[in-house]
Amino acid sequence: MTDIASTISSWVWSPVLVYLCLGAGLYFTIRTKLVQVRGVPEMVRQMFRGQSSESGVSSFQALAMSLAGRVGTGNIAGVATAIAFGGPGAVFWMWISAFLGASTSFIECTLGQIYKEKDDNGEYRGGPAYYIEKCMRQKWYAAIFAAVTVLATGFLMPGIQANGISSSMSNAWGISSWPVAVGVVIALSFIVVGGVKRIGTFAGLVVPFMAVAYILVALVVVVVNVEAVPEVIRLVLSSAFGMEAGFGAIAGLAVEWGIKRGIYSNEAGQGTGPHAAAAAEVSHPAKQGLVQAFSVYIDTLFVCSATAFLILSTGSYTVWSGGDASGRVLYDGLGQESNPVEAGPGYAQNAFDTVWSGAGATFIAISLAFFAFTTIVAYYYMAETNITYLFRSARRPAVTRYAIRVLQLVFLVATAYGAVATAETAWMLGDIGVGLMAWLNLIAILIIQRPALQALWDFDRQRRAGLDPVFDPTPLGIKHATFWEDRVRRRESAGASGS
Repeated sequence: MTDIASTISSWVWSPVLVYLCLGAGLYFTIRTKLVQVRGVPEMVRQMFRGQSSESGVSSFQALAMSLAGRVGTGNIAGVATAIAFGGPGAVFWMWISAFLGASTSFIECTLGQIYKEKDDNGEYRGGPAYYIEKCMRQKWYAAIFAAVTVLATGFLMPGIQANGISSSMSNAWGISSWPVAVGVVIALSFIVVGGVKRIGTFAGLVVPFMAVAYILVALVVVVVNVEAVPEVIRLVLSSAFGMEAGFGAIAGLAVEWGIKRGIYSNEAGQGTGPHAAAAAEVSHPAKQGLVQAFSVYIDTLFVCSATAFLILSTGSYTVWSGGDASGRVLYDGLGQESNPVEAGPGYAQNAFDTVWSGAGATFIAISLAFFAFTTIVAYYYMAETNITYLFRSARRPAVTRYAIRVLQLVFLVATAYGAVATAETAWMLGDIGVGLMAWLNLIAILIIQRPALQALWDFDRQRRAGLDPVFDPTPLGIKHATFWEDRVRRRESAGASGS
């Protein structure tokens, strides 16, 4: 399975996809007039505005749901593998992917809001499949994306998160994989059957706490090693472009691994963010687009950077040539050749141990358990949303409910398998899922970007007029945004009744 997965992953993650991600981010940065920079004050303001409703969650809960999917094993083990196989310069390219990806995230998440709809339970549903069908008018393409997303988030990607939990707990406490697998599955069962409202509430409670706690503790380690920070920054920048003698041979891998792990971590352009964005109760789609763009910063510039500086400032890493763990050791953080060790949670655990001897493994195990578990929950929500899309035209609601039960069973089995599989197999499968979604979604939003840009200009115009922006798609020439069209009709009808 590992050999097959490796071959497919190399096809999916060809250099074309890496440059497509960078190119799309640069293009949207220009088209939105640097929305990821000029929109930061509004991002923060909108984050704490809005209330949940019977149909949707609040902006903050939607942000937390999105962060639950973004902040996971990729922020710890993913950063470690990027450094191991791409050198310290991979961190720079992770930053670039976040900066450019924030504009991409704005486009896709605004589209998710514009073309959302209510399901049979009265809850908001949306995502790439919905906006591909309604805006691109290609149901076959939408169905392919939905099926790929169910495969990716329901089967291929949960295993990485479960594997991160089991490997970190094994490092910390010597617990075997099977008890961890059983515990994760039992805990997960109580969450996934509760629907979007329970998922939103759970994410809103757990995500902020875990992210802030992890960053603060990581900063303590960095401060203890503050004298190494200037050298770390120099090393990251110089090796990013092959100017560092020890890493010149892997400059291309720095770009590849930085972008690959950056996208896996912040998910910009992958098509996962729009699912959470669509669940939010807002008066204008651009509001949630801005909030979701900021979540890319939180994930990569804050959490991933904390891990990177933690590992690099303490020298707790090893870099290989050829992007292959079996290759020749080039360099480790102490400037010495060393025996290869598995790139993953162990890097961060060793880094913490330099300050709190013996406590690092425990702290990372606990942190990663929260990070990864909330990501698994977010994956399930995305898979269920796309199952709902695929079966929403079924004549009997029982068909959809049956399909969801099958999904839940497969999802739990895949999570358990990931916990006991090798890390290499889990990451290969996850990379395939991420790459397939990114290919399909990036092509789609490059084609149907216009409604998101119109929503941004409309939002800017209303803000300049001192208004709290309210969305009406008809004057903007945006068609098939049926949810918003119905909302405008109800608002006008209520106004006429009142007068």
